[in-house]
Formats: sequence, structure tokens, C-alpha cells
Amino acid sequence: MEVGFLGLGIMGKAMATNLLRHGFRVTVWNRTLAKCQELAALGATVGETPASVVSKCRYTIAMLSDPSAALSVVFDKDGVLEQIGSGKGYVDMSTVDAATSTKISEAVKQKGGAFLEAPVSGSKKPAEDGQLVILAAGDKPLYDGMIPAFDVLGKKSFFLGEIGNGAKMKLVVNMVMGSMMNSLSEGLCLADKSGLSP
Repeated sequence: MEVGFLGLGIMGKAMATNLLRHGFRVTVWNRTLAKCQELAALGATVGETPASVVSKCRYTIAMLSDPSAALSVVFDKDGVLEQIGSGKGYVDMSTVDAATSTKISEAVKQKGGAFLEAPVSGSKKPAEDGQLVILAAGDKPLYDGMIPAFDVLGKKSFFLGEIGNGAKMKLVVNMVMGSMMNSLSEGLCLADKSGLSP
């Protein structure tokens, strides 16, 4: 299976590496092209632009830092929109708001492509270990086609329906995790004030 991968930061590098180690053919791109060399040493092909990666691959994954980066890679010159079309799928695994996902989805669909938002729960270590939780929404046939890759990247993936639901679920998960951290901190403070050893 051939997959494009845009964005080789802390998360993207680990995820693309896992795909390569599991026998996927991966074409990578990063704004700072030097970051691609480590993946090239593992067997990745390097694309010069997001458009060139999409042109080469049926499926392209993006893992970018924030909404502005996610929009830039799609809409700017040499971006995803220049080559996306019928028979091609774009999967944005970045953590962005529902409005950003909707804007990208509409643009990709207008060009005849399929779009899936798929933010993840988990950080560097789960990404390295292929233990992410994938919260996907959008095009169901694209989700089904991505299952082999998702099975490498994560321990569990969910299809949550229409675009925006992945972003919303990510907020719910983060709120629950934040609440748990808060409870743990309160417990440690109480233990300390009670004279117990933390």
C-alpha cells in the first residue's frame, strides 16, 4: 500500500516511520525538507511539494501543527488541492477545530476527492509504539480503505460519522484527560498536606 505523508514533526515522523517498518511505501514531505532525510534513509521517497505527494499517492495523510498549517498545506501554491481528485483520498490527522476540517473537506470534495478528518489521542510515545487512538469522521469508504494504515498507527480507530465529529470527540477526550490530571494533582496535594509521602 502506498501512502503520502505530509508533516514530519514529533508525531508525523513517528507515524511515517511505523508505516515504513510495516512494509508501506511512503512518500514524505515536510516544510523543512531536511527532516525528510531520516525517513529517506528508512526507504521513504521524498516529495518536493504537497501537490507532488498527492499526485503520486492514492492516499495522503497529513499530521500538522495547527489549523493555519493544515489550511496552508491544502490551499497554498503547490498544495493538496492542485492534485487531489477522483480516486484520491486526503486524511488530516492534525488536531484542528471542526470549522477547519469542514473547510478542507468542502474544498477536497469540490475537486472530486475524498476527505477524512482523523485526529488522534496520544502523544510521542504512543505514536512511536503504534498505540494511538484514531477519531475519524467524514468519507466512510475512505475510512475503510485506510484501516490497514490505521491498524499500524493506532491500537483502536473509531468512525464517528460526519465531518467535525472527530474534532469534537478529540475535545471531549482532552477534557476527560485534563479532569483526570486535575484529580490526580488534588489527590497528591491532599496526601502531602496530610503528612503522607507523595
